[in-house]
Amino acid sequence: LLTSLSALGIGPGDEVILPPYTFVATVNVVLLLHALPVFVDTDPETFQIDARQIEAAISERSAAIMPVHLGGSVADLDAILPVAVKHRLPVVEDACQSHLAEWRNRRVGTFGATGCYSFQASKNLNSGEGGAILTDNEELVERCFTFHNNSRRRKGAAQGLSYSMPGANLRLTEFQAALLMAQMTRLEEQSRVRERNAQYLTSMLREIPGVLPARMYEGCTRNAYHLYMFRFKKEYFSGLSRATFLKAMAAEGVPAQGGYSPLNKEPFIKDTLHSRGYSAIYSKERITRWEERNQCPQNEKLCEEAVWFTQTMFLGTRRDMEQIAEAVRKIQVHAQDLARL
Repeated sequence: LLTSLSALGIGPGDEVILPPYTFVATVNVVLLLHALPVFVDTDPETFQIDARQIEAAISERSAAIMPVHLGGSVADLDAILPVAVKHRLPVVEDACQSHLAEWRNRRVGTFGATGCYSFQASKNLNSGEGGAILTDNEELVERCFTFHNNSRRRKGAAQGLSYSMPGANLRLTEFQAALLMAQMTRLEEQSRVRERNAQYLTSMLREIPGVLPARMYEGCTRNAYHLYMFRFKKEYFSGLSRATFLKAMAAEGVPAQGGYSPLNKEPFIKDTLHSRGYSAIYSKERITRWEERNQCPQNEKLCEEAVWFTQTMFLGTRRDMEQIAEAVRKIQVHAQDLARL
C-alpha cells in the first residue's frame, strides 16, 4: 500500500478516501506520506465501505480512493469505479485479505491502478510477512519497483547505483518467495474448502435470530473468507453483552473475536494531525474541518456488534461448522442465565 501510494505521487496536501473498518495499516500508509485520510462510513450489512457515500467525500484535494476488500469479500466496485473515473482518481485496491476473491468472475486487485496483497502470517496465503502489487501500467511497475528497491531502478540496478526517486527497502526475500510458491499449489483447494464450509455455516446461522452473517454484494462472485463476519444482536440474547458471548463461545471450544475498533477515532490519528510535521503542512482550519467531517456512525455501531471467525477454522469439516452453530444456539438458550453472571 505504501509503495502504491508513493508510486502514484501521493503526498503532503493530498486526501485519500478509505474505510474506517479495516486494519490500521490502511491508514498508516496515508499518514506516513503526510496526506489526509478521509474516512467514508461502513455499510453494516456487508462490513465494506459504503460506496454510495464516496462521491460526497471527494474534494479538490482528493488524490486516490483506497477501498478495502474486507475479510475476503469485495467492496462494491460497480459503484466505486465509475466515481473514480468521473473524478479522475486512481483506485488502489487493498486486497490484502482477499486472495482469489472475485468481482463478476474477475480477480480482485486487477480493477484499480494497483491491487495490493498481503502475505502476513494470518493470511490465506502467507510467508510470515511480505506482499505483492498487481498493475497493468508499465510506468507504475517501474515506480513501484524503484520505491521498494531502495530507489534503484530495474534497468539500472545491474549497471551500478542508479536512483530516480526516494524509496525504501521493502523487498520480499527469496526464502519467503519459496514458501509462497509451495503454498500456491494448494491455495485453490484450500479456498474451495473455506467456501463450502462458510456457505454451510451461513445456512445454519441464518436460522438463529439475532445472528446476521455479512451479506455479499451481488457482484461478489467469490469470497475468500479470510474472515467470517457477522453481527451479534444482543436483544435476541436476553441483553447478553458481546464480551460475555465471546467468552461463552470460547468455553464451548469455539474461538471468536470482536473485530476492529473505529479506526477513524483512534487517538494516534488526531495526535498525528496535530504534530509538528502536519502543522507545517496543514492550516488549523483545515484540520478542524477534517475533525468535523470525521463522522462514521454506522461504523461505530458495527464495531459494537461485529463477531469474527478466522480463516483457519474453515479448513475443518462440516461437523466443525455444525459445532459452531450448536454453540451459538446453546448460548442463546442459556443467555438469560449467562447475563446474570
